[in-house]
Amino acid sequence: MKEKILFIINPISGIGKQKTVETSLEKCLNKDRFEYTIAYTEYAHHATEIARKASEHGFDTVVAVGGDGSVNDCVRGLIGSNVKMGIIPAGSGNGLARCLHIPLDTDKAISVINNCKCINMDTVNVNGYDYASIAGIGFDALIAKLFDGNKTRGFQSYMKLILQEYFNYTPRKYKLIIDNKEVECNALFISFANSNQFGYNAVVAPKALVNDGLLDVSIVEKVPLALAPLVVQFLFFRKFDKSPYVRTYSARNVKVINFEDELLNLDGEPVEIKQNILEFKINPSSLNVIIPNKKLSEQLPHENKIAELVRQIKENI
Repeated sequence: MKEKILFIINPISGIGKQKTVETSLEKCLNKDRFEYTIAYTEYAHHATEIARKASEHGFDTVVAVGGDGSVNDCVRGLIGSNVKMGIIPAGSGNGLARCLHIPLDTDKAISVINNCKCINMDTVNVNGYDYASIAGIGFDALIAKLFDGNKTRGFQSYMKLILQEYFNYTPRKYKLIIDNKEVECNALFISFANSNQFGYNAVVAPKALVNDGLLDVSIVEKVPLALAPLVVQFLFFRKFDKSPYVRTYSARNVKVINFEDELLNLDGEPVEIKQNILEFKINPSSLNVIIPNKKLSEQLPHENKIAELVRQIKENI
């Protein structure tokens, strides 16, 4: 009997790659193994509802076709189920896909699904919201909000927003409880990472693993302008934790006990939080996700993109 597989496509995600998926599925999907169905999302978070119903109606695999927000919506519908989840990256940053070494090329991503190798990965819950990859507060959340409302997607648009907002942003004071240890800080932003990056291979938590039962916390201070180009290079070459302006912790439970920002970045989605305490909890081995058989290329951004970003920062110093 063939396995039933559902592809959930966000028709307006990211940079338009999702428009070619139907053609690629017909060409590349193993029809001897899979009987496939396609569903298109029609409104925000519709993918969560579709994925949950698919798990209740006998589908073996659900594949998210879209960016990090689309992937996270599917995650929320599948947490705790036995349904396998695949990813065809079709967004801008594609953070979780890059972390899992899933190819950004659609045909190659379908080949990964054909092989169907799986791991049980962790997810995270914060104040009732589940996420798979990374959450952030402070400057991180502000950029997520601005980028969410931006008509232009892609790496250059993302970095342009950062350059526009960074120099006038005032760091916030935070108090955290990290596995019963109190930590106070004056931070530009704080990331709470299950996977290692924001997207675009901006690796904020180089040691994070999606299946270690731990949350990696990166507390980032505002960097003096003259050193900003160096920190950017740390970020894109997986050495961010080596910066003297970054403190990192690994923990099972984390609280922010004086949260007044009212804005949280959840895998690229800005979420308003009215509570004064954020509580992050790991859900160990709660998602069955498809990964490549072999570790593929690191998919680092092209060096000229990083060089251009460093040049723009220097011009703004």
